[in-house]
Amino acid sequence: MTSKSKHEWLDTTHKKAVNRFAERRDHFESSSGAELDPLYGPEDLAEWNYHEKLGYPGEYPFTRGVQPTMYRGRLWTMRQYAGFADAAESNKRYKFLLEQGQTGLSVAFDLPTQIGFDSDSEQSIGEVGKVGVAISSLEDMETLTEGIPLEQITTSMTINATAPILLAFYVAAAKKQNADLTKIGGTIQNDILKEYIARGTYIFPPRPSLRLVTDSFAWCKDNLPAWNTISISGYHMREAGCTAAQELAFTFANAIEYVEAAIEADLEFDEFAPRLAFFWACHSNFLEEVAKFRASRRVWARIATERYGSKNPRAQMLRFHTQTGGATLTAQQPLNNLVRTALQAMSAVLGGTQSLHTNSYDEALALPTEEAVELALRTQQMIGHESGVADVIDPLAGSYYIEELTDRVEKEAMAYIDRIQDLGGALTGIEQGFQQREIQESAYRLQQQTETKDRIVVGVNDFITDELEPPSIMRVDPAVEKRRVDDIRALKARRDQEAVDNSLKAIRQAASGTENMMPLLIEAGENYVTVGEICDVLRDEWGEYQEVMTL
Repeated sequence: MTSKSKHEWLDTTHKKAVNRFAERRDHFESSSGAELDPLYGPEDLAEWNYHEKLGYPGEYPFTRGVQPTMYRGRLWTMRQYAGFADAAESNKRYKFLLEQGQTGLSVAFDLPTQIGFDSDSEQSIGEVGKVGVAISSLEDMETLTEGIPLEQITTSMTINATAPILLAFYVAAAKKQNADLTKIGGTIQNDILKEYIARGTYIFPPRPSLRLVTDSFAWCKDNLPAWNTISISGYHMREAGCTAAQELAFTFANAIEYVEAAIEADLEFDEFAPRLAFFWACHSNFLEEVAKFRASRRVWARIATERYGSKNPRAQMLRFHTQTGGATLTAQQPLNNLVRTALQAMSAVLGGTQSLHTNSYDEALALPTEEAVELALRTQQMIGHESGVADVIDPLAGSYYIEELTDRVEKEAMAYIDRIQDLGGALTGIEQGFQQREIQESAYRLQQQTETKDRIVVGVNDFITDELEPPSIMRVDPAVEKRRVDDIRALKARRDQEAVDNSLKAIRQAASGTENMMPLLIEAGENYVTVGEICDVLRDEWGEYQEVMTL
């Protein structure tokens, strides 16, 4: 017989097969716990309208991509996240990556730099250069960018609490190169709200931190027009354990908070929104991640037009960077991570990312080796040049499952956004611990599934083999820390102390007022004031944030 509908097929052909041979599990579900049907067909899209839900690439609602030609015109930016030890060592790694075909830089900073301490601080002992490059002054930034033409190479900097300071140092370094600031392109993460939710590298309380964010928006609009002033990040919340829908919802709720703060500072949405960028994780549920990326563009287009009355298509376009899932990498059988990363990268490309970082297979063990970084970059190059998936725009569009899943992720995300707005917005939710609790509950459910084997992690809770000899791993030379301390002390001994004192005095005065702080931070950088010195002044003026405990 031939079934006339999905329901008839389920009741007859499918049911008979399941009665004879049981399915692998009692039920299958999405990352948010929604049950998945065994099959999707026309009935699942009965009210579905192509022009409302999809449209065409480069046109509202941008589900199929923000560029009319997508990768037929130009491949995504291959931007490998890198940074370790000191500026000189990281500069060598960047030049190696550029020689291997990388098309943009992505800077990882060490923990002291992220939380506003110089390498010679007692708070920095044992952490200098360990998880990223140590940058304390303009001198370090000059070394980091030496021999790299900043007018030609875009740079992404993963930095948040100290983001405006590092951006100021980057601008000062570009000026030293006599670069035209209107041609300087890149992105500063500058997303402080997600630090309070999931990551923890905050310094100041949320409200003055938001002031620094909007100061950078306003200054860049007039002085650094090609720079993306924020990369609003779902990545770290996803890494902490949230679902795909929660990743979108919490990120867009944060975006709304930033937009509201910018509007309150007299900025126009259609003027600054084109420079907003987003940052998603890509985890291992291949098709759900594709759907998430597609849904994210549609959600932002709706927020821009329905909430803010946007008339500028560029303000409605969601442009995003993707990084494959660091939390999905395993220390056991680390070579398996090559396969995980390749699948995740393919998912990001099929979802239409604008730039991509592929994790190295050894990152669950240590900072990646040069060999592992090269293999990660080659993964992207093979997808772009050998797989054929970049030759057609949005090739999975029209799949019953992909479109149903895209709609579902959008619906779940919008429901969460509405809940957060009912609380009073993302900042109020953070202060009440709402987002933190939701992520904790999701992470707990994920861990339970792993322990009960409802979720298989190959090489960890199943398909376990005797461990082979672990690969060689990269270690940061302990001598780096001593060298950094000596360098900072030497810098402080030879700089103009009066200019330093004047810069810090001006920053202190501005912190208690409303003056845009970016010009003062750039001037401080040019006077070789350090990150730690600037942050110490702001700590005195604004205090430090104390974490909200959630139970």
